Amino acid sequence: MNLFTDIRTLVLDCLAALQAEGVLPADLEMNNVTVEPPRDATHGDMATNAAMVLAKPAKMKPRDIAEALAARLTADPRITAAEVAGPGFLNLRLDPVVWQQVIATVLRAGKDYGRANVGQGRKVNVEFVSANPTGPMHVGHTRGAVVGDALASLLDFAGWDVTREYYINDGGGQVDVLARSVYERYREAHGLSPEIADGLYPGDYLKPVGEALKAEHGDKFLGKPEGDWLPLFRSYATDAMMAMIREDLAALGVEMDIYSSEKALYGTGKIEEALATLRDMDLIYEGVLEPPKGRKPEDWEPREQTLFRSTAHGDDVDRPVMKSDGSWTYFAPDIAYHYDKVQRGFDLLIDIFGADHGGYVKRMKAAVSALSSGRVPLDVKLVQLVKLQRGGEPLKMSKRAGTFVTLKDVVEMVGPDVTRFVMLTRKNDAPLDFDVDKVLEQSRDNPVWYVQYAYARINSVLRKAEAQGLDTADASLAGAALSDLSHPAELALIRKMADWPRQVEIAARAHEPHRVAGYLMELAADLHGHWNLGNDAVELRFLQDDQAIMRGKIALARSVGVVISAGLAILGVTPVEEMR
Repeated sequence: MNLFTDIRTLVLDCLAALQAEGVLPADLEMNNVTVEPPRDATHGDMATNAAMVLAKPAKMKPRDIAEALAARLTADPRITAAEVAGPGFLNLRLDPVVWQQVIATVLRAGKDYGRANVGQGRKVNVEFVSANPTGPMHVGHTRGAVVGDALASLLDFAGWDVTREYYINDGGGQVDVLARSVYERYREAHGLSPEIADGLYPGDYLKPVGEALKAEHGDKFLGKPEGDWLPLFRSYATDAMMAMIREDLAALGVEMDIYSSEKALYGTGKIEEALATLRDMDLIYEGVLEPPKGRKPEDWEPREQTLFRSTAHGDDVDRPVMKSDGSWTYFAPDIAYHYDKVQRGFDLLIDIFGADHGGYVKRMKAAVSALSSGRVPLDVKLVQLVKLQRGGEPLKMSKRAGTFVTLKDVVEMVGPDVTRFVMLTRKNDAPLDFDVDKVLEQSRDNPVWYVQYAYARINSVLRKAEAQGLDTADASLAGAALSDLSHPAELALIRKMADWPRQVEIAARAHEPHRVAGYLMELAADLHGHWNLGNDAVELRFLQDDQAIMRGKIALARSVGVVISAGLAILGVTPVEEMR
């Protein structure tokens, strides 16, 4: 289903024939040979770098290779011209029939058009969100949730066996802070004034938790020492917060396969097991670290610690896994958690972290490299901040959370589809401006509306064609005569659709779902541009008096709709059939 892959295979076959004839050396590495759209569409339909990448190892001039390859390629009926450009790039022009056949391919494949086998059925774990269970998720978590979920869908579409996972950070001191905050709301539920000291969580979202505890336990814990109620309140509050988080994720259309608990690692021997594995590799030792950067030796008190020799696996410095008081550092359970993922048999691990975790990347990669003996790669995606605005003015406060705008606030303002698409209009490591007024505008400057409008326009012409008696079922349209689709504007639209499988592979290999959103915006722009041309050129309109001609043009429109729908499905966005 990937026309670019088909033509690359043709190029490789022609190169192999040149090797058999002795024109090229037999031992050339072909992995870097590519077939892509040319930078300038006027240069041709596709371009290959074969002559450029093979010239040096073949000890030949690029143009000599390109000319020999061109002669071979033009013998194939799909190639109408192969032109050598510059120092040795080869521009290819395809027979229009090849492009026209893409429409039938799309309609027969339907939602599966563009599916790839990049993953080859291998197992990948995508861990994302993993917010502390101390309150509702904020707009930054929203972006991480969307990026992680869309990436998981993209990898699934590209042939991976995907597991979506949430790591509950319920083992640290922040959960004790949550319990103390809930205790104040418990007191408030009994008519007492809550004492929300600095460091406690002030949001109103904890009031129902305090009331629920009162309903279940009455005044049993009023005035009691912390030791009497802290464990119970901690467990109760964590469960309540995770229920809230699950509800928020559901509102965004995100469903996790697994929720893993940090707390479950303590007291089970799992942390000790992971570190023992590293110790057996001589990667755990007792030592003293150098002063951190910016600290003078006289301001630094050296002390012996239990360290992970992470520098042996690419880190800048070795990392503590145990504090001087014998308790674990926060890094130790994370090592054990990733060891568990390695033991579960994943071939690839992907972590989606917030921007503030940049300093954590190398040490975690070092741990996974060591624990898997280099077998399992870890890709960490850092999600940059979102600047939430309304009419150009910052939105900073939520009544629900008390200090920040929540995921639920955003979804209630603009809806899940708009939220998801906008969060994917920029690469994950680039800051994102999100204006809740702008993203609801019906204008070409609003990418969500622009793509949805393209899909709605297509469905509009399908309905009108049906009213004229045309069978618009995909199976029927796949058999349409397509030879009349020869106008440069029509062929350009088909070429963009033909690029969808290639874009899927590129995005999946790079772990970059924003590329899908970018492609959809370009495809929508091409559809709208073609539509506008039809305002002046009757022959380019999808609706025609001649049913046979109209059938081919409607097949073109519907195939564009199929690709848009497939792309939106990866992003987790529902296509709109009619704009209101």
